[in-house]
Amino acid sequence: MSKIQILIIEDELFEAQKIKLTLEKNNFEVVGIATNLEEALGLYYSKDVDIVIIDVFLNNEPEGITFAETIIKNKKTLKPFLFLTSATSRSIFETAKLTNPYSYLLKPFNELELKYALELALEKFTGDTNVFSKDEFPSVYFNKSFFIKKNNTLIKVLVDNIQYVAVEGRYSNIITLNGSFIVQLSLNQLLKEIPSPDFIRVHRNYIINLNKIEKVFLLDNLILLEDDIKVTISRQYKQEFVNRYQILI
Repeated sequence: MSKIQILIIEDELFEAQKIKLTLEKNNFEVVGIATNLEEALGLYYSKDVDIVIIDVFLNNEPEGITFAETIIKNKKTLKPFLFLTSATSRSIFETAKLTNPYSYLLKPFNELELKYALELALEKFTGDTNVFSKDEFPSVYFNKSFFIKKNNTLIKVLVDNIQYVAVEGRYSNIITLNGSFIVQLSLNQLLKEIPSPDFIRVHRNYIINLNKIEKVFLLDNLILLEDDIKVTISRQYKQEFVNRYQILI
């Protein structure tokens, strides 16, 4: 489990620190602050960034728009971004809009408005419409992570840290070393969402991470995961598990 990581592109250091403190107060993590286009691109491609907050004007030039125009050229490395700016010109707005930002906010910003804009940007980026406006257990997945809303806080859960997933009524309970998280997805939906061969269904109630296995007791139809967690293998899924895990005899 880790925090959602945000890159701030803002040339006014006082404003950048104000944004940073607001984000940290709401359990986000700021991975860097860039004050010009070169710094922004360097941090964007060198840091683990989940979302970017961009000021349109950097050093009196619309370098924020240039940054957005640059990153949207490569869909494989594209991350969601939003503009947070004092620029009120209609022509600037229309130019910025051509980059398809995930939100456009005017300074001075409102704390709650910024928080909601970040959530909606992640939602729009993943194409999972209105997921953050649902009343129970909202979540989105992208970039090898689940972004789960718990107690009004967005939590980033890395797929590699998941031990197993269990059925929890109409939902699924994602179990990690640092805690558990309920999401509005079935086990079948989760398997489709996670683009990794390391996850396999071993029971109608369980998906496991193959990398977390400590021992397998085939005669007892039992798998021992890290932290002494025991998961049952059903006959329905046993052969697929044996084939996938490449057991040596």
